[in-house]
Amino acid sequence: MRTLYVVTHPEATHHVERVVGGWHDSDLTPDGRRTAPAVARALRSTVPEESKVELISSDLQRTVQTAQEIADVFDVKPVLDRRLREKSYGEAEGKPQEWLDQRFITPPAVGDRLGHDEGVAGAETKGAFAERVYAVMDDILKHPYEHQIVVTHGFALTFIVAWWIGMPIESLGYANFRAPSGSITTLREDDFFHNRQVVSLGDTRHLPE
Repeated sequence: MRTLYVVTHPEATHHVERVVGGWHDSDLTPDGRRTAPAVARALRSTVPEESKVELISSDLQRTVQTAQEIADVFDVKPVLDRRLREKSYGEAEGKPQEWLDQRFITPPAVGDRLGHDEGVAGAETKGAFAERVYAVMDDILKHPYEHQIVVTHGFALTFIVAWWIGMPIESLGYANFRAPSGSITTLREDDFFHNRQVVSLGDTRHLPE
């Protein structure tokens, strides 16, 4: 039995400052820093004590800070992989969200949504973003752990879930799985049929009120 726990980092400064996230290296806010230990405790209460756990995280500060709280609880060292980063918004990163909104070209309702140019220099297409996430998840699946924790970002989670259930990249044009900040998504594969289950999507029951 293999179980993946996919964590979306809690509230970060770019959320409250209303600036574009992407690869902009924002920190957790004070609320985010209070939330991260709750995520770690929820995972510790779920994963069997005797299990060996692998922890893999995006290398941006908001995910590293989240991963470190989890690492402290499980006594493991997080493995950082830049391929788990959020979508790159190119020159828009760190700029006011309004700046991006004024320039953003929405994808067509029908047509090439994966290769669509959003009108911002240096921004990743949805297709390139998906290929990056699929590649890192293919590598993670090769690791011999029954319990793996992946710390990433909200948009990236869509492609992790799609990868898990075997959606081909060319079918991802309309895919969108929503998960709140600080949530845990649980994915499980059985050892007999090797069927893959989405046990929970964006669970927030552990978050402080």
